Amino acid sequence: MGSSLYAERPPGAAPGRQVACVWVRRNAAGPAYGQLVVPDGCVDLVWSAAGLEVVGPDRAPRTVPVPGGAELAGVRFRPGAAGLLLGAMPVRELCDLQVPLAEVVGAGVAERLAERLAEQDGEWGGERLAERLAEQDGEWGGERRAGLRGPAEVAAVLDIFVAARVRGWEPDRAVERAVTLLGRPEGARLPDLAAELGLSERQLRRRVTDAVGYGPKTLHAVLRFRRAVAWARSGDGGGVGGVGGAVPELAQVAARAGYADQAHLTREVRRWSGLSPTVLLGRAAARPGQAGRTGRTD
Repeated sequence: MGSSLYAERPPGAAPGRQVACVWVRRNAAGPAYGQLVVPDGCVDLVWSAAGLEVVGPDRAPRTVPVPGGAELAGVRFRPGAAGLLLGAMPVRELCDLQVPLAEVVGAGVAERLAERLAEQDGEWGGERLAERLAEQDGEWGGERRAGLRGPAEVAAVLDIFVAARVRGWEPDRAVERAVTLLGRPEGARLPDLAAELGLSERQLRRRVTDAVGYGPKTLHAVLRFRRAVAWARSGDGGGVGGVGGAVPELAQVAARAGYADQAHLTREVRRWSGLSPTVLLGRAAARPGQAGRTGRTD
């Protein structure tokens, strides 16, 4: 892996119910490499040399170049929770896109955040929060000791920025419940899910698509894929564990994740990553810590 470092942690200020993690990436002295990004239903607020951007949910795998010397930081919103950042903008409008933050929240808000990032002090307290989190989290602190002071502080300021947007924002409880049910191995039939939530199937499909970027069926497939990969990598899918570079029994991973059989798992992994399960998991074992969308899967 060389000098490329990636770390993520739970949010320190933003609500964990809506924010999956805050992350940093640093590719200190290079060399440049391509980072595989796979769909996960999430939206990210990202800081990099390109400025502040919003990365919408992906519908297919892609490879993102990470140049030598690159430094990035971001906040990752859980599926269905990006409205905390986007407001009334439907997430479906951002699918497969990476756009300037100003196009989403307005130039004034984006400029004020950029000014706070340049200050790195004052009422936003990014440096203080970064230091406190470094004390609580050894991995995060290790990144800072390796010279990642800037991105760690930027990530803390982004964390606080997102937390400040909670005031006056009301999540869609029906979408939250739908995401939870669709994330289970058994999933949920659309008519049953709609009935439980007191919606028509058309209303449910529209609200999930607006909030996540995918319809319910696609979201279930993406979440199942992510769950299967996570279990296989952790060694929690049964058989031989993924710890130490071994790949667990794919048939057992498939059964636990909710696939019909191993062949079904293989087709879906190829669909969402462009790789076979053994290649995808082998790459993860060979290069631990490398993950997609500037930190999601490798």
